[in-house]
Parts: sequence; C-alpha cells; structure tokens
Amino acid sequence: MLLKDLRSKFIDIFKHQHTPSFYFSPGRINLIGEHTDYNGGHVFPAAISFGTYALASKRQDQLLRFYSVNFPDAGIIECTIDELDFNEEHDWANYPKGMLQAMMQNEAPITQGFDVLFYGNIPNGAGLSSSASVELVTGVLINDLFNLENERLDLIKLGQKVENEYIGVNSGIMDQFAVGNGQENHAMLLNCQTLQFEYAPLNLKNHAILVINTNKRRTLSTSNYNERNAECQTALKDLQTALTIQYLCDVTLEQFEEHQHLIQNPIHRKRAKHVIYENARTKEAYIALQKNDLQQFGQFMNESHHSLRDDFEVTGDELDTIVHAAWEHPGVIGARMTGAGFGGCAIAIVENEQVESFQKTISEVYTEKIGYEPSFYLPTIADGAKKLTEEAII
Repeated sequence: MLLKDLRSKFIDIFKHQHTPSFYFSPGRINLIGEHTDYNGGHVFPAAISFGTYALASKRQDQLLRFYSVNFPDAGIIECTIDELDFNEEHDWANYPKGMLQAMMQNEAPITQGFDVLFYGNIPNGAGLSSSASVELVTGVLINDLFNLENERLDLIKLGQKVENEYIGVNSGIMDQFAVGNGQENHAMLLNCQTLQFEYAPLNLKNHAILVINTNKRRTLSTSNYNERNAECQTALKDLQTALTIQYLCDVTLEQFEEHQHLIQNPIHRKRAKHVIYENARTKEAYIALQKNDLQQFGQFMNESHHSLRDDFEVTGDELDTIVHAAWEHPGVIGARMTGAGFGGCAIAIVENEQVESFQKTISEVYTEKIGYEPSFYLPTIADGAKKLTEEAII
C-alpha cells in the first residue's frame, strides 16, 4: 500500500481535517543467537525493511482512537487516556495502549488523546517482531506528538516492559533493541546483559538474505516460550549451587562441561547446553562476519539450527522441512530458524542467481510434506524506528 493512500485512509476513517504525521518501525530478523537474550547472552539481529507504519494526529480531548488497516473488521477501537489497562476485547490495540500506559507511568506529561492508524507489512505471527515494531513505532510517535525527550534506550526498555508485564510474554530485550536501534546494511552484536552493542557491516557480496515464512501461525503468549524460559531458570539454579553466576550465559563452555551433571533434569540440561553453546557461537559468528568470512558464518547458522532442533526443541516439522531442504540446495551459505520458533520463519543466505530456483524448490518440498505453501520475503536491512520525512511519503 502506498503511503499517500494511507493518508487518504486516515482522513476517511477518522474524518480528520488535520494532515497526520507519519512514522515507521521495522521488523527484525535474528541472524544467530536464539533464546540467549533472556539468559543474559549475545544476539545478532538486524532490522528489516518490512515493518509497521503509523499515522497519527493529536486530539483536543482525552479520547484515543486506534485503527488497523490489517484488521479492518475490528473497526475503530476507542478508549480514553484514563482507560489503558489490558482489555482482551481490544485485541491488537493492547500493544499501543500498553506502550502509552508505560510512558505515562514513566511520568510522560500526556493530557490529550490522539487518532492513530496502523499498517503493517510484517506477516502477523511470523516471528519477525511485529509486536516490538508496534510498540516502538508507538513510542516514537508519542515522543514526537507531545515533544517528549525520552531517549531511544528508554523507549526500548519500556517496549520490553510492555511485552513482559502488560502482554505477559517473558521475552528478552532483543526485539525492541533491534527495532529501535537498527542501522541500514548492518547487523548488531548485542550483549543483552550490559546492553553494549557493536554494528557489523553486512557485506553479502553476491548473496541475499531470504526470509521463508512457514505460515504456521503462533502466538508467543500462549506458546511454549514461557515454558522454555522457566526450564532455563531451573537449570540456572542448579548450576548456581557450584558457580557464582547470574545468567546461564555467564557459564563458559568448559564450566558447562564440568558442571552439567548438577542440572538434575536431563531435559533442562539440554536447554542449558543450547543456550551456553549458542552464546559462544554467536560471538564467533560476529568475528567471522567482521572478517567477511560468509562461509564460516553460514556454518555457524547451520549449527545453531541443529542445536535449536535437538537440544532446545523449538523447531518443529515446518521449520525443519524448510531448513533441511535449504541445506541441500545449491548456492546456500547457511540456513536456520529465526525468532522464538514454534512456527514463524526461517532465514537463508543464498546466492543471488539461485534465489528463484531456491524459492521454487523449497515451495515444492514444503507444500508436498506440510500441505500448504510457504511465503518468501527478500528484505533489505533497514534503520530503526523513526519519523518519516515528507520526501519519503510522496
């Protein structure tokens, strides 16, 4: 949908005389480093060109009106700035409501309502952080509409707070951080414990990053995500009987091999093994990319998927079918699931001249085995959440 069409839609829906301001927040892929964020480890995400657009205009009263082009049947969802508690009937609008509440609890002086129209081209439920994208675009637009001075890191932390406390998903900070701090043509190595991060140029040469959506919908708050988090916490407590550590990712590979017997439950031991090895793998992958060694980077991606499949058990038939077929295809440097798993997306680094053949082959293999088609996306690596200029809108 063209941005000028969104402007017309906004005026039509809200019967508005004022020209709205435009904002955009990207989705994200995680190149490597899965389920390490809430375990105090490293992740390696990048913001992508698919994301969430928001058009907003202040009101003179305290009414809030939310509309999503993606969910037209829901119509306009209304509440006031004094009615921001979670409401199941408000469905998707709970994300921007939660962000506004968090900002007001953080002493943002907001006394007026606003009208806001959202349009997202991230596939819903695909694991590309559509929720973090909505949270951050909301934070940026509120910051701008009300001339607030929240630092970007403040908005990122508030977005995670919304996810954890308002929505009820015990996720780490990676999604909001990548969406908020993305940089065009760069990935970032983020230490989720210290929030220190470094950008790494994505020099893909004659390759593309392809995102493959299983089209198996999942909802994190009702998935096994919180269960995996709890299993990791139990493994951590077992290791803390002998090691002075705060997070699983504080454990070195050598320490894990020496002390893994302390983890009573064999399933929890497997979960901890994935997290600790994945953290080490992610730091090594960053070094490989710094050296422009795409082949080595791809190998780490493959190892990551093996670990997520066998030790963390979050892949499932859909993701495994895609990734296993990708590994067999010519011109593929590496492939793995990305995001939390349980459905969602896989990513592959593929030679440009093989992209068309790759899509055809993966689609055939997947459809034959799973019974419905996957979807493919060729994103570019984008900047973080921002207000759009008039030039970008035309």
